[in-house]
Amino acid sequence: MELHGIGASPLRKEDWPLLRGEGTFIADFKRPGMVHALVVRSPFAHARFRHIDGSAALQARGVIDLITAAELPDRGRPIPTRMFKDEAANRFLQKPLADGEVRYSGEPVALLIAESRYLAEDAAELLSIDYEPLEVVLDPDAGTVAGHLVVERGNIEAAFAQADEVIKEEFRIQRHAATPLETRGLVAEFDAGAQTLTVWGAAKIPHVNRRILAQLLGWEESRIRLVELHVGGGFGARGEFYPEDFLIPFGAMRVGRPVAWIEDREESLRAMNHSREQVHRVELALKADGTFLGLKDTFVNNTGAYVRTHGMTVPGLSISMLPGPYAWPAYRGEYHSVLTNKTPCGTYRSPGRFEVNFVRERLIDIAANRLGIDKVEIRRRNFIHEFPHDTGTLFDEHPVVYDSGDYSLLLDKALEAFDYSGLKRWRAQRSPDGFKRGLGIAFFVEKAGPAEREYARVELTDSGDVTVYTGTVSLGQGMETTLAQVCSTHLGLPFERVTVKHGDTAVIPEGMGSFGSRAAMMGGAAVMGAAVKLRRRLLERAAEELEAAPDDLVLTVDGIAVRGAPSRSVPLPSMSVEDRFVCELLGFPYGIHVAAVEVDTGTGAVGVHRYAVAYDIGRAINPVIVRGQIAGGFAQGLGGVLLEEFAFDANGQPLAASFMDYLLPTSEEVPDIDMLITEDAPSPHNPLGVKGAGEGGTAAVGGAIANAVADALGVEVTQLPLSPKRITELASA
Repeated sequence: MELHGIGASPLRKEDWPLLRGEGTFIADFKRPGMVHALVVRSPFAHARFRHIDGSAALQARGVIDLITAAELPDRGRPIPTRMFKDEAANRFLQKPLADGEVRYSGEPVALLIAESRYLAEDAAELLSIDYEPLEVVLDPDAGTVAGHLVVERGNIEAAFAQADEVIKEEFRIQRHAATPLETRGLVAEFDAGAQTLTVWGAAKIPHVNRRILAQLLGWEESRIRLVELHVGGGFGARGEFYPEDFLIPFGAMRVGRPVAWIEDREESLRAMNHSREQVHRVELALKADGTFLGLKDTFVNNTGAYVRTHGMTVPGLSISMLPGPYAWPAYRGEYHSVLTNKTPCGTYRSPGRFEVNFVRERLIDIAANRLGIDKVEIRRRNFIHEFPHDTGTLFDEHPVVYDSGDYSLLLDKALEAFDYSGLKRWRAQRSPDGFKRGLGIAFFVEKAGPAEREYARVELTDSGDVTVYTGTVSLGQGMETTLAQVCSTHLGLPFERVTVKHGDTAVIPEGMGSFGSRAAMMGGAAVMGAAVKLRRRLLERAAEELEAAPDDLVLTVDGIAVRGAPSRSVPLPSMSVEDRFVCELLGFPYGIHVAAVEVDTGTGAVGVHRYAVAYDIGRAINPVIVRGQIAGGFAQGLGGVLLEEFAFDANGQPLAASFMDYLLPTSEEVPDIDMLITEDAPSPHNPLGVKGAGEGGTAAVGGAIANAVADALGVEVTQLPLSPKRITELASA
């Protein structure tokens, strides 16, 4: 292993400008003559309006323009999905501005542009909009169906007919979401002479969003440039194409000046994608010895008021990943993704899987309790053992086929590394504080590497400096460091001489971005391909000049020399090589979460005594970055299990519009966690063998904590979050 190559953990390249105070987030970015936009949002969850009277607002000090649906091309073209081309769902796409009807509290109805945000806020008070409130639908069981899918494998009716035991349950996962440190924001500038647009503040999928913006404007993509700055967190929600991603560039075209918009936290909590809200009615058929026979699930996914760019991604992932690491002779899954008068939903770290891991792992614990079987043993008896394994499900029309794995091996390693027998002894001891103790385990399979292709270019200068251009982007996950390690390892030049460029559509011709734990798997493979090609061309060219075999040459920043004869050398040339890695198959990392908790039945507090995660990701390019991903993901998962919830009143008004009401875990609630990172099952689908590490820390927190709380209280947990109120209710049941 090289000092800074694959498998090492050098200091992150992306940290230096942040540590020196040189970071450029969207609020730091300024353009000459820049003005500011305010998105005027509906105060009603469902209402009609006939007219927006902006005459007084337009006369207010500093106001430059007021844009309503009437000013938009075709009164606002629907924002298309970026995947899941479902004609039924496409009937429910959102337009940039509401046109006569609003369907959630916070929906954009107008854009005010003024010399400052403060002046725009003042002018918004002068707008007159004649809202007529309409009936509000919040219950997902009463919503309008926007998407529906049934997946079936095996004879499900025969499986249930053979069962010695059938477990039926209803599970509910509350609505919560990503809350990145940096809220959304954009700066857009229109060049009237060149008839081009530049938009700063892109995140996650800049090339995809450029395509969507061009489609909405009716332009060629070449006239639009999207530029990524520093990004203060993504987690699925940042970077989707929102109404503001059209409105701010359109406003810049209208006023002929750069336009900036940054949402405040209240806007972010109301308007950025929510996630997670699902209701599952599930049944498990099994033999008396715990052997699984069949699994049936019918669930409702509350997608909110519109179908946004994610399409049916979340319920699609839920239905395809519910089987988990277990062999099911028969499986039937069905979802209805429905519309209600709540904020539209999208993806959030481990989308669709956090939800079904809670459902499946809770169901298995209930079955173990019913049959009197050890909860670890019932899982072990039903593991998949042969790979590749076709689950019989589909995601985005692609078969879900687990690429590699050894689930039993990871279980054995985890039980030993985390002293599971010692935790069981701790569980059996009486707490000195009188708290109830519980132990929970949850197994999961993740997915990584969607979007099928990625681009990379590696450029070498004659001074030995290397620049990597990648179609993936940085969301804080350490991508620059990871890809530099890949390049350094396969090109053979020092890590310190490698710079990674990303997120600028003017210098990177294509790219699918960063989401779904794909940056290392797809972007890393493309960088590896370009680096290998570049090294081969360098050595072949030098071999001709030096009249030596390429294998006898040594590549350094000082040139290329014959091994053992440094005087026979040639200088490095400037050279550029690009590569595209294409793979339609996903990678499937997998892992185990173990939770030991103490529950105070008087206050409803859940204290985490110990938490551990074992995760096989195929290959760890940078182990410290992997550990950081797991730790951060766990903190978010813990918030989703114990604290976070977007509640609404009967009129559809959000009751959590600030961090006073939307509760996040602090350092007091988030413990240090034990980790075991293994590399026993490299993926055969990419040359690095990596599978992605970004979401496993979140994926099974719901299942593990809920199982531990149920074990502590002796009652079955079927609903999240496990707030103090819910804990006290369970304790008194």
